[in-house]
Amino acid sequence: MKGSKSIFYMIFSVIAFSLMNTGVKYLNDFSAYQIVFFRSIGTLCFTIPLIIKHKIPILGTRKKWLILRGVAGVISLTCFFQSLNYLSLGTAVSLRYTSPIFAAIFALLFLKEKVKPIQWFLFLIAFLGVLIIKGFGVDVNSIGLILAILSAIFLGIIFVLIRKIGDSENSLVIINYFMVMAFVFGGLMCINHWRNPNAVEWLLLLSLGVFGYVGQLYLTKAFQSYETNVIAPLKYLEVVFMILIGTFWYKETYNLWTLLGVLLIMVSLIYNVYLKRKKSKA
Repeated sequence: MKGSKSIFYMIFSVIAFSLMNTGVKYLNDFSAYQIVFFRSIGTLCFTIPLIIKHKIPILGTRKKWLILRGVAGVISLTCFFQSLNYLSLGTAVSLRYTSPIFAAIFALLFLKEKVKPIQWFLFLIAFLGVLIIKGFGVDVNSIGLILAILSAIFLGIIFVLIRKIGDSENSLVIINYFMVMAFVFGGLMCINHWRNPNAVEWLLLLSLGVFGYVGQLYLTKAFQSYETNVIAPLKYLEVVFMILIGTFWYKETYNLWTLLGVLLIMVSLIYNVYLKRKKSKA
């Protein structure tokens, strides 16, 4: 039951982040720093009042891990938004969500979570699926590639840090640390890159924080409540959702190779979850 709830949390998180990424694509004329800044404002409007209302200690207790999670979050988010200046949205998202592979490696090294050979094979299949979807090596800018992979590495670190923090901190505190750091960093960096938004752009910029808050909240809940190696691969679903949004919203077209990639991702992640759930019931 606990595993099922965690899986639901992650899927709900993925949907929210997919909507946020759709907004980012529309706002690609703005600098990554300004988008990071507005992304933080929208979320802080939720976290700070809720922390005050529920009388939660805003600084938390495991400050070192909270700060590390915040720093990793700011680096990952900034690198991802910057990669969109060089890569298409679908390619950037696909590359970023190689992060479960890095999460599994870091979890093995630092949390001593075991990864079976069949799981490594499934991670490889999922990774190959991501490459097939966007045609790795075709029209991939090297700077954008490096930025997207760096974002993926730090996202993998985030998964493990949240698992390390566990239930010892309220999820609102974890998110608040991240967003305060993003607010300060994005605010300072966008001073020289500021562009005045129109009415629609103001609404979209602020909505990034709303979707980001929902996504971050349920992402945190998912990793706090179940094993990294089960939850992390579900992030691949975001690639699938972005393809659907691209097809129906932006009228993008996808060939049979893309559909094959989607199939590889879906089969590998579903089978990985099945293996872990079967083991937990044994």
